[in-house]
Amino acid sequence: MSYTPPDVWTWDAENGGQFASTNRPVAGPTHDKALPRGEHPYQLHSLATPNGQKVTILFEELIEAGHDVEYDAWPIDIGEGDQFGSGFVEINPNSKIPALLDLTGPEPVRVFESAAIMLHLAERYDAFLGSSRPEMLSWLFWQMGSAPFLGGGFGHFFAYAPEKMEYPINRYAMEAKRQLDVLNRELASKDFIAGDEYTIADMAIWPWYGQLCLGGRLYDGSDRFLAVHEYGNVVEWAERIDARPGVQRGRRVNRLKGEDPAPLPERHSPGDFD
Repeated sequence: MSYTPPDVWTWDAENGGQFASTNRPVAGPTHDKALPRGEHPYQLHSLATPNGQKVTILFEELIEAGHDVEYDAWPIDIGEGDQFGSGFVEINPNSKIPALLDLTGPEPVRVFESAAIMLHLAERYDAFLGSSRPEMLSWLFWQMGSAPFLGGGFGHFFAYAPEKMEYPINRYAMEAKRQLDVLNRELASKDFIAGDEYTIADMAIWPWYGQLCLGGRLYDGSDRFLAVHEYGNVVEWAERIDARPGVQRGRRVNRLKGEDPAPLPERHSPGDFD
């Protein structure tokens, strides 16, 4: 159906599709809701979406590597609009997960946006930064710039839009495959995306592109639709990272439902995984 844009767009109805009830063109809180606080120096408020998994994977990889990085992870149910509660908006005025409250210093420090949280933690513990900082940073920010085309573009129109539309699905499928080809070419000559070392760039890219290549975890049927088997180097890289204990634990944190992996809505100690 053809659409003629009006001279001035106005928000007069929900646009349909999953999550439509929580989408709006204004910022700020919709209701008063204080955030819980645990006993650990890091308070994470998130959900086990790909963006949320980046940070919980890093936390668990730091712990796996022997760092003393205990944290409390509290769920933010974006389907219920928890991201618009007043306490969460104080930590992230953009109302997106994940958001971190760092209590290690004399005053609380808020950190939001997944890449900012990852850099904050990796630099604090001098871990998973790689031997070439420019290369690692390039790939970390490649992910931040590219994933919206995979998630908000392809994923939305392929899986969540109220009706299937050929033009946007084709447009974003083409871009998703181009991005997979970028990764596949890079991973032809190295084990990890920034070189021979596993870095936060891998942890940021894997929840989106790695899981896309592992049985279509992101969107049902997307692995077949995008023929991800054509990107063998990406598939091998995804499988190697998937086998890491820290990644397996990180995938579970703030997961509210499902079976693979088992949900862990809140995380307060290593024993929670037992």
